[in-house]
Amino acid sequence: MNNFTLDERLSADTLPVADLPLCRVLLMNDARYPWVILVPRHASISEVFELSATDQEQLWREATDLGEAMKTALGGDKLNIATLGNVVSQLHVHVVVRRRTDATWPAPVWGNGSPEPYDLDGQARMRDLLLAHIQGGNH
Repeated sequence: MNNFTLDERLSADTLPVADLPLCRVLLMNDARYPWVILVPRHASISEVFELSATDQEQLWREATDLGEAMKTALGGDKLNIATLGNVVSQLHVHVVVRRRTDATWPAPVWGNGSPEPYDLDGQARMRDLLLAHIQGGNH
């Protein structure tokens, strides 16, 4: 995990939360959705298949464990997990809790409407929720 540098576009659109064994956890700065991005801390990786089999398993474990905790804690109706990378090539995984009442249901979160940045209280609440799960060792 040497020489890891976060893509500047991911850095600009997210708020740092913590590091899991493989991934950096970032909170997407869009309060319309509970949305985190996981970025494996490897230099120059853009595709899942470029990770070792062990790291692929760890990536899926981190995404699903954190997603399940978020969906349960926040009362989501559906969990979306996706890797796109058409704009930002650095490998990253979107973990988004969706609700039937959210701003764009059932359409995708990408490219729909304008992001609504978190206020400081909302950001603190989401970070606390995520950190409680992460620090509780449930990953």
